[in-house]
Amino acid sequence: MEEIRGKKVEIRNNISKIFSKLSSNNISEKTRGIEKRLFEFANFVEAKTSLLYINAACEVITGNILKKCFDNNKIVVLPAFNEEKNEVILMKVDNIKTDMKYKKNGTSEPDADKCKIIPMEFIEIAIIPGVAFDEKGGRIGSGDGAYDRLIPKLPPTTRKVALAYESQIVQYIPMESHDKYVDIIITENRIIYKI
Repeated sequence: MEEIRGKKVEIRNNISKIFSKLSSNNISEKTRGIEKRLFEFANFVEAKTSLLYINAACEVITGNILKKCFDNNKIVVLPAFNEEKNEVILMKVDNIKTDMKYKKNGTSEPDADKCKIIPMEFIEIAIIPGVAFDEKGGRIGSGDGAYDRLIPKLPPTTRKVALAYESQIVQYIPMESHDKYVDIIITENRIIYKI
């Protein structure tokens, strides 16, 4: 177990180094490639209710994706995490500028006073963040396990799709029993279906 955790830390550190060497132009170009593939991906195009995320460091930038979803009248759902209760609440967001609140750690999440709670069973496609992935759908997140707890609560019919820069695809992600896989990974170069 400690060996697996150590390997995950090593992978996170390697991805962080790769990101630090990428120019903002390079990241923007790669992000546009991912956005193009996502908005041509039938499961995403057809889904009316999509779980998305606000990106953190070493994750695919989602600002333009969110904007385009609002422009296309998609129902945008974002997660709100309660660390004390170890739970996640999904909320419909109509406007990123007015419906979000900042947490103590500097991240933002839907404001419960302004957003409606959406039951898990309404989610048709879930866009899952991550720091690194392998071609079998293995995933390393930020390390807090929030999405590993969220993924099993989603309906079996909900597609779990990760967005990743090609440089985030590694040969092998060591998985523990609580770690959850994604079904599909979209990069700037390809769409990877879980083997």
